[in-house]
Amino acid sequence: MPGVSAAPDMTTQPRPVYVIGGGPGGLAAAAALRARGVRAVVIEKSDEVGASWRRHYDRLRLHTTRRLSALPGLAMPRRFGRWVSRADVVRYLEKYAEFHELEIVTGVEVTRLEPDGDGGWTLHASGGRVLTARAVVVATGFNHTPALPDWPGRDTYTGRLLHAADYRAPAPYAGQDVLVVGVGNTGAEIAVDLAEGGAARVRLAVRTAPHIVRRSTAGWPAQRTGILVRRLPVRLVDRLGALVAKASVPDLSAYGLPRPASGLYSRVREGAIPVQDVGLIDAVRAGRVEPVAALESFDGAEAVLADGSRIRPDAVIAATGYRRALEGLVGHLDGVLDERGRPRACGGRAPAQAPGLYFTGFTNPISGMFREMARDAEKIAKAVRGHLCA
Repeated sequence: MPGVSAAPDMTTQPRPVYVIGGGPGGLAAAAALRARGVRAVVIEKSDEVGASWRRHYDRLRLHTTRRLSALPGLAMPRRFGRWVSRADVVRYLEKYAEFHELEIVTGVEVTRLEPDGDGGWTLHASGGRVLTARAVVVATGFNHTPALPDWPGRDTYTGRLLHAADYRAPAPYAGQDVLVVGVGNTGAEIAVDLAEGGAARVRLAVRTAPHIVRRSTAGWPAQRTGILVRRLPVRLVDRLGALVAKASVPDLSAYGLPRPASGLYSRVREGAIPVQDVGLIDAVRAGRVEPVAALESFDGAEAVLADGSRIRPDAVIAATGYRRALEGLVGHLDGVLDERGRPRACGGRAPAQAPGLYFTGFTNPISGMFREMARDAEKIAKAVRGHLCA
């Protein structure tokens, strides 16, 4: 990626490319565009870049290595270590915006996009703002809007119920009985955090048994394996994954966490990323985290599980994922979103019905989200440059 200092003066470009979202995907796209001489303006609805990373729980670290998680044009500092902490990710994003001299507008939310009839786009934003763009990059994030299931009896629950997005640290739950719902990476890590942080009892509600992988084996990170196998046939990767799991991950069936019936890569293609072990295996085997049946409903102080059992947790933390929440922004545009509200085209491909509209950061690949957003940024910058010159 060319150095920022070599980029031409872009202030004379009256209609910039607007990048919606000041997270890693948006910043990377803006930097790549700037390096190609295209004026890009980042619009971030919060007051600072990296808003979603600022809100994550304190314990969180990137599950991908520092070297393979850098965005275009700026390496992550070695002092951050191999597995970069949440706080250091925020520092990196701040430095990235400063280093690339990105043009960023904060405190403004874009609510709707419309083609302007002249090959560009009109952005409707908060405060009655109407902006015009030559092209638009949507980078509002994979973890945009917390999804809290509407469990029967939810409003009657007398304990504390919160989404994982509102969990920060285990201290407020010291001495308490806590039920964590959802056994993705977030739920697994929060359960371990609670168990190590003084919760009296931690249960983990499991609807579908996850694939569990070691974050690193003999110095070889799982991310590199994900990169190598990503283009291989699904059935082959499923078989290889099963062999690796038997060799490296103990059978936890006796503890209520059996090996999954479907293959690892088959699950990935359905959107279920493997759980990287950051202490869950040891916590389950030691009884500090107890897998239980899925949460079905609430009845006053009780949580009713799928096997009919009832428990009385002091708190329930729902690690139940997020919605992309793109419907209001682009849902009215034909052919842009699929039936699940996800962009049909990402990276350097614009939807056929919406030329000049690009998306990044809406997938969660086993090769690493930061890595793929970095690659997307270069593809988007090249595509936008071509679109503007057409």
